[in-house]
Amino acid sequence: MGNIPDVIIHKHDVVIVGAGGAGLRAALEASKVVNTAVITQVFPTRSHTVSAQGGIAATLGNMEPDNWLWHMFDTVKGSDYLGDQDAIEFMCRMAPEIVIELEHMGMPFSRIENGKIFQRRFGGHTREFGKDAIQRTCAAADRTGHAMLHTLYEQCVKNQVIFYNEFFAIDLIMNEDHVVGVLAWDIVNGGFHIFHAKATMFATGGYGRCYKTTSNAHICTGDGLGITLRAGLPVEDLEFVQFHPTGIYGVGNLITEGARGEGGYLINKDGERFMKRYAPTVMDLASRDVVSRAIAEEIRNGRGCGPKGDYVLLKLDHIGANVINERLPGIWELTYVFAGIDCTKEPIPVVPTCHYCMGGIPTNYYAEVVVGNMEQPETPVKGFYAAGECACVSIHGANRLGSNSLLDIMVFGKVGGQKMAEFAESLPEHVPLPENPGKDGIERVIGLLNSTGKERMGPIWEELKESMDYNCSVFRTEETLVKQKAIINELWKRFQNIGIDDKSRVYNLDLVETLELENMLTYSKAIVEGALARTESRGAHYRDDYPKRDDVNWLKHTLAYLEEDGSIRLDYKPVRLKPLTVPPFEPKERVY
Repeated sequence: MGNIPDVIIHKHDVVIVGAGGAGLRAALEASKVVNTAVITQVFPTRSHTVSAQGGIAATLGNMEPDNWLWHMFDTVKGSDYLGDQDAIEFMCRMAPEIVIELEHMGMPFSRIENGKIFQRRFGGHTREFGKDAIQRTCAAADRTGHAMLHTLYEQCVKNQVIFYNEFFAIDLIMNEDHVVGVLAWDIVNGGFHIFHAKATMFATGGYGRCYKTTSNAHICTGDGLGITLRAGLPVEDLEFVQFHPTGIYGVGNLITEGARGEGGYLINKDGERFMKRYAPTVMDLASRDVVSRAIAEEIRNGRGCGPKGDYVLLKLDHIGANVINERLPGIWELTYVFAGIDCTKEPIPVVPTCHYCMGGIPTNYYAEVVVGNMEQPETPVKGFYAAGECACVSIHGANRLGSNSLLDIMVFGKVGGQKMAEFAESLPEHVPLPENPGKDGIERVIGLLNSTGKERMGPIWEELKESMDYNCSVFRTEETLVKQKAIINELWKRFQNIGIDDKSRVYNLDLVETLELENMLTYSKAIVEGALARTESRGAHYRDDYPKRDDVNWLKHTLAYLEEDGSIRLDYKPVRLKPLTVPPFEPKERVY
């Protein structure tokens, strides 16, 4: 390794980067067969899945009759027809089995009187192909992600999964067209580690921290996407960023859609239930893109609340303190701590907040990372897998339905774990590491530790977040996106002169956050380029200057590649419109 210090090599059959729901479900599955390790930036039960509130969608039919076809129809429609229908069917059909597995692992779901799992209404979920809202979302009060993550971690410990806690992934390592592992930095002690694997999965979470108003944890900096782009592989549909309608005003913490599922509703400064104007049938339980735009529209038209008129109110006090304390205890606590409001007595000020990323690393429904375009069919990248919010299957298309994300991470985490174990067993031995593995990443980190640059991470990050909020948020135009592209290019130039003040190796968060900023600047370019090119409005991507959906020109997935000069090259691939089986409803009901 020449004069490069402290490179420790670990060897495992399967290595998973990220210990949220997708990573732990994959680790649990793979560990039944092969030696499995998980690299995580934080202790596993501090992963962002822990903050998921409302529930996991599955057609158990515990509260009323349900059907996986209705769930599939809702997901296709909710995706604004950009979701791949074979993957959506795969997920919806597998959902009941996945939830019952979790129940058998000991996950403490809320119960109804007959002992079955409680299910609540959630936005966009309907019965009989859109006739009426349905109770489909299985919940553990309003702390479903918390219950899920702890349950999975216990099972992984039982299965002797090896955890490397507080390690930061820097780069993929590739050889002979295989992904053969990952380079990481030991946050606690300093120093480089190479994890050599037969199969590697990214379960690194979303990329919402490039926005200022966000419900995302501080670790959601899209590192898996930055690493994938630097490895010469594409990312898919990054322009589709979901803004959840109800973040607490001023702080961004989420008020679950389950609050509206329990009967909560939105009002403007006149006390009007304004959703009847935008979605007269399901009103406050319309899909998230519709409700977010409705709130933004009310604010733009002077009907917002407060001195600046820049939020609306979510009314829950009419539900009654008993229901709130039983079904929404976490929401009461969040609003009391972060807004100083007792939601059993007064409404909550809310505003759309960056919440979920539909785009990510392209995969098929086996969680295998794939490359392909309009002319070339998709082919898997050997030894590379992705699951969860960092992946784009694409089941959520242009807009995710609430409570489909916990389902996504469980289904594709499990299937990815199975596929990785199969692939690892098929290889008699590890594909060898290349010469000087991780050289580029090691040099970048050493360069930062030795840097004398005048720029600092903090001001660049703040400008990125504020400008993304202003120019690339709920509403977008060519003018704002061109402006944002110029801002990011300027920030990228400034980043080339960055320096860090902390030169130590132990718990050097200045170093880690600078590496995170590099990833954010990289994929933010792809968000803006994709949004600028897509001259239509679809799902969460709303162009004021192109307000209509354009299926003739834009019924396709965006692929973004990072070029050697730091620019983004766009390509496209078709949406898979053919389900695995033929649904028994007429094509005219699926408007493309």
